[in-house]
Amino acid sequence: MPYLSRIRINPLRAESRKLLASPRAMHAAVQGGLPGPPEQERTLWRLDADNPHRPLLFVLTTGKPDWTHLVEQAGWPGADGEHYAVRDYAPLLRQLATGRSFAFRLTANPVQNTKRPDKLTPRQQERIEAGDRRSFRLGHRTATAQLNWFLTRTARWGFDIPTAPSLDGTHDTDNQPPRDIRIITRQRRSFGKGPLTPKETHVVMHAVTFEGRLRITDPALLTERLLAGIGPTKAYGCGLLTLAPLPERA
Repeated sequence: MPYLSRIRINPLRAESRKLLASPRAMHAAVQGGLPGPPEQERTLWRLDADNPHRPLLFVLTTGKPDWTHLVEQAGWPGADGEHYAVRDYAPLLRQLATGRSFAFRLTANPVQNTKRPDKLTPRQQERIEAGDRRSFRLGHRTATAQLNWFLTRTARWGFDIPTAPSLDGTHDTDNQPPRDIRIITRQRRSFGKGPLTPKETHVVMHAVTFEGRLRITDPALLTERLLAGIGPTKAYGCGLLTLAPLPERA
């Protein structure tokens, strides 16, 4: 049974600053809240820092977690209020139906695969000279390319992005009316997978947070993406798509 958790993070604490600055450290903290062996749990997480004074950590787990350690290390353990919330995800999944609209948020790492990058790094050059025929995974760097990556893949994820209404209730009359989606944040991060790992095991990611409105076209496909995540580097805060119900329009 999947569970969606929301944990309040206190950005002023030393441990919090470590977690907020390092996807690898946050990944380890998330794994620490799982009831079973980490290799048996499929987790997705996302850090929402719209309010830098009250960042929120969202985590999707297959088993019911316990976030007491995170509250003690990086929250407000002695304060009033709800330090973290854990909700059964099944009720939301049962709401998914073709044609229904939801508000959504996703932090993803938009990438492309290519056999020949325009500008080779020393490591990539070594691979080519060694006869390695595998393609290279490169991150999209511009907002236009990142948005295009998203919009060209929605059909395989079980939804589409409706046209965005204008403030006066009309739509753009151009050939390509704007979609109801926007990029909230874009951030490039580079870090090692471990304290003593070689350079080729460094992770380079372009974390992009998308927000907007989606319309379901295939509930089964969307359920699969909600539970399994979207795109690469899921262990480091990418891939978690969350939904919020919207009033049905007449």
